[in-house]
Amino acid sequence: MICIIIVMSLNLRRGFVMRTFAIRARDGVMELNYSEDSNKPPFRKFMITYNPKFSIGDNLESSKAALTGLPVDAAIIENSLNYEFSDTIIGINHQKIDIGLAIANMMNIPVVNLNTVREIGLEKAVSQKAAYLKWHLDYYGEYSGKRNYGQEAMLTIGNGYFGLRGAYVEATADKDNYPGTYVAGVYNQLTTNINGRDVVNEDLVNLPNAQYISFGVDHQHPFQIKKEDIQDIYRSLDLKTGVLTTTLHLQLSTGHILEVRATKVANMTNWHRYAIKYEIKPINFSGSIQLYSKIDGSVINGNVARYADFNQHHIDVIGMAAHDDQISMIGQTKTSKVGFVINSKLTSDQFDTAKLIDTTTENQAIRQELSIDVEPETSYTFEKCVSIFTGKSGDDALEQRGREEIEASSFKDTLTDSIKFWKNVWHKTDIQIQDDITSQKLTRVNIYHMLVTSAALASGKLDASVGARGLHGEAYRGHIFWDVTFDLPFYAIHYPQIAKQCLMYRYNRIGEARKYAQSENKQGAMFPWQSGMYGDEQSQFVHLNPVSGEWDPDNSRLQRHVSISVAYDILTYVKLTGDTQFMNDYGLEMLLSICQFWVSMAQYDKDADRYDIHNVMGPDEFHEEYPNADEHGLTNNAYTNIMVSWLFDKVGNLVNDQDADVLAAANQKAGTDETLEPKMADIAHKLRLDINDEGIIGQFAGYFNLSKLNFDSYRKKYGDISRIDRLLKGEGKSPDSYQVAKQADTLMAYYELPFSEVNDVINRLGYKLPANYFTSNLRFYLDRTTHGSTLSRIVYSVLDEMDGNMDQSWRLFSTALFSDYYDIQGGTTAEGIHLGVMGATLQIETGCYGGVRFDTDEVSINPHLPLNWPKISFRQEYQGIKYHFEITHHDIAVTADADTHVKVGDKDYSLTKNKAATISYK
Repeated sequence: MICIIIVMSLNLRRGFVMRTFAIRARDGVMELNYSEDSNKPPFRKFMITYNPKFSIGDNLESSKAALTGLPVDAAIIENSLNYEFSDTIIGINHQKIDIGLAIANMMNIPVVNLNTVREIGLEKAVSQKAAYLKWHLDYYGEYSGKRNYGQEAMLTIGNGYFGLRGAYVEATADKDNYPGTYVAGVYNQLTTNINGRDVVNEDLVNLPNAQYISFGVDHQHPFQIKKEDIQDIYRSLDLKTGVLTTTLHLQLSTGHILEVRATKVANMTNWHRYAIKYEIKPINFSGSIQLYSKIDGSVINGNVARYADFNQHHIDVIGMAAHDDQISMIGQTKTSKVGFVINSKLTSDQFDTAKLIDTTTENQAIRQELSIDVEPETSYTFEKCVSIFTGKSGDDALEQRGREEIEASSFKDTLTDSIKFWKNVWHKTDIQIQDDITSQKLTRVNIYHMLVTSAALASGKLDASVGARGLHGEAYRGHIFWDVTFDLPFYAIHYPQIAKQCLMYRYNRIGEARKYAQSENKQGAMFPWQSGMYGDEQSQFVHLNPVSGEWDPDNSRLQRHVSISVAYDILTYVKLTGDTQFMNDYGLEMLLSICQFWVSMAQYDKDADRYDIHNVMGPDEFHEEYPNADEHGLTNNAYTNIMVSWLFDKVGNLVNDQDADVLAAANQKAGTDETLEPKMADIAHKLRLDINDEGIIGQFAGYFNLSKLNFDSYRKKYGDISRIDRLLKGEGKSPDSYQVAKQADTLMAYYELPFSEVNDVINRLGYKLPANYFTSNLRFYLDRTTHGSTLSRIVYSVLDEMDGNMDQSWRLFSTALFSDYYDIQGGTTAEGIHLGVMGATLQIETGCYGGVRFDTDEVSINPHLPLNWPKISFRQEYQGIKYHFEITHHDIAVTADADTHVKVGDKDYSLTKNKAATISYK
């Protein structure tokens, strides 16, 4: 019999008063007993049939439904199984499940063990478990295919120099496991002939797998991850320290029973290093155990199935060597000629009883083997340290630095460094959300991955930026997109040097951007939609449709608005940090070059006295061209034109206020002169928009002439229609013919800019819109959007909050928040996390719901907290002043480390240095 007690509590001044539900599962029935007084009679009973055809999650959903209307604060498991890694695992229906994780995810409550309650009391047990859940990302059980791939991505450790997918250390790449290793900025181009077409792809390279470590018993073959040998698997990522722990309970086909634990951690300061502690405990045998440590250079880029037809062999192994307890591998990428040196060191506290018995080099891999005598119920610990260096091929200094680094490394030092680093991170960047375990945990997951992807960039020594999928997988081939725009505010507020490096990555490639513009007969700098090592355009001309299996044309490179995003990021960074030196040295040159490009894109219609921008795409990638058109691209994309007008106005004001010498130097580097600003001003007032009689802004010229789609019919036919473009093409139709959208497009400017500034643009362009035009436009486009991009819900969540639709804003936000955790796109997390969404959710929490914005030259605070968040607390830095905010539904407590002022509503409030001020706003 399974017995679960659901506890609901009210914290009253005179004690911990509880309303409880007891759930007992037996003979296919779940019995729910409700008590208003701490599980004491009288009870109200519910009987729920347990259906063995359904998953445990579906059956728990029935229990949740029975509790509708009854607030639940915690659950108590009465008879859980005894495990060291979790006290909430039960056996049910001939399977084991961590019901604590399942209930916590489903009901957003902590789940505790009855024995713990008896030992320390209910209130303390609940408090401790809630704290644990808020700081840990845990998975129980063995999963296969994309589901396990997705968990590996979510469990990635790294430091911004490298990312190490959270695979089992015993695994090699196969259909269920993918231990990828990626170093920021290391790309390689390969050419593949497909159907007579030479296709060139540039990929973020999967480097040799050095995290491999496994064991064998009595000289048997090394253990592999196989379902039949595994009794239990538990993986736990401690967000507070950056430590990933994987525990295996094994029973081999030979009858040997073992417990194996691997602890992985990245060095966050000496960022060429990571370390693994590997613990083996024989349970029922004595004899010998062999340890196998390997650096595997036979790896390919095989993380993304749809890329399988392309050449994915990106590296050449040049040399391998072994010396005492160390092994090393030297190689380079095939065409970009980036050299790499990987060293590993295997040691043990019991090394006086262990001996090196073999080192082998074959199949582009080097393996080290140790042997140790073991006794039952005794733990044996090994440490594997790894160093990774990349650089110019043939650089002997790489080998020397690799040797020095591996000699200096240890698991203890790496762990100590990681704990110290993450302690500082959480002090600076933590967003504390009261009474919402799920939002709190996933917020910290997002902050964690933001730093895993970028921390080393703060050094200024890496010529790299943050990819749309982090250092967590191979989707989008590791390229840099406009997604940086969604991440940069977080970096600029907390880690300005990281934000600056993202911009320097663009500046270092401005020459390629100028060449790209020239190749399209344009002037200035046109940045590519997809950027890799060199900054040339890496977007493809064809795209494999997984629905039809056909190669469709891909014109996504026409999203020229990426150049607007680069300019927007420059202005945002300088505004948030006050780094005028960057503006003088780099930013102004980039802005002038980008503006020159957009001036060359605008074509004047003398009869209408208007400017048009042709042959572009907006953020909505469903529309690439007009139906039956001979030319690619669209005319007068509303988002593009609004942002160009805004940019010209901003840069024009900047130029007018700039020091003459600085402006002259920037003009000289950009190849511009004083004639540029008048052209910008004229275009900023005369760009054309397509607006209908109801005040709906057309996504592009001719949008209202497109056919309307029966969305209900397609949902009934296909269920998930988020990628309606693929479904339509699979039917021989084109999304170009319909009023459909992948994500926010027309209204995207309202996400990036203050409402008043967008209105200023529309008025400057000479258009008058009805008083309620924003609401009408929001409803119009939401009805046509399928959220085929994870960024879609982000933007519409903010727009709904602006329009006062908090219920829908919350639904969209919360879905975006757990989009990678639940892999809502059906397998895309397997190919890497969605970094833009992660960064954007943090901005929604603090800037949209917390209401702290830096749109003007002062800090404005206008909170709009979700009903289920009693309080949110966070720190931010704006132009050198550090602020701490605690925001409830009625009050704002704010502290600054300098005398300053903030604006709440229409009122200004002065702040005294280091003195908290409490402001009531409702």
